[in-house]
Amino acid sequence: MRARGIAVNLILMGLPGAGKGTQAEKIVEKYQIPHISTGDMFRSAIKEGTDLGKKAKSFMDQGELVPDEVTIGIVKERLQKSDCEKGFLLDGFPRTIAQAEALENLLKELNSPLDYVLHVDVPQEKLVDRLTGRRVCPECGATYHVLYNPPKVEGKCDNDGADLIQREDDRPETVSKRLEVNIAQQQPLLDFYEDKNYLVNINGDQDINVVFEDVDKQLQTLA
Repeated sequence: MRARGIAVNLILMGLPGAGKGTQAEKIVEKYQIPHISTGDMFRSAIKEGTDLGKKAKSFMDQGELVPDEVTIGIVKERLQKSDCEKGFLLDGFPRTIAQAEALENLLKELNSPLDYVLHVDVPQEKLVDRLTGRRVCPECGATYHVLYNPPKVEGKCDNDGADLIQREDDRPETVSKRLEVNIAQQQPLLDFYEDKNYLVNINGDQDINVVFEDVDKQLQTLA
């Protein structure tokens, strides 16, 4: 564990299916830092009725993207809250180089520099297997996975025996297209943080507990 009084400031990155959410839960539990997503920040600012929250809501109500200056302002408000004194885990932000540069300037202003950008890295073909293996019961909504959580009888729901289905957005062609879009969006950020020596690639193609052991070893270097 890190020395008391020193914050653990992290960004977590990874493609859909990489297991980022599971690792976020484990990091938050051990290091007692808040897991901060863009959606949570927006919802909180809107609920609290802050000026920036109202501005964000006005754009969202019109179906428009919230401008970077409003987003980074909301991030600043969030990072100044008391629960961030021991650090934070940002998830889903930044999404662009402009946001990454704005975040870097903000963290300098707050005298709270970034420690690591943790990238949970899984080969694309493995992600396709993970994401296309989901099966759903059309009757009760139960969810299975052909590899990781199979039903007792292949193709049948354990609860009611109904034939399991594969959703349209879980089909290989749809999944591959979605991953390609995410890779194109993510790569410039990975390059940006690698150039600044923040990036740490974590092998996500392992048991989830082994993945966390690797994450934890990296964070222990900050102690």
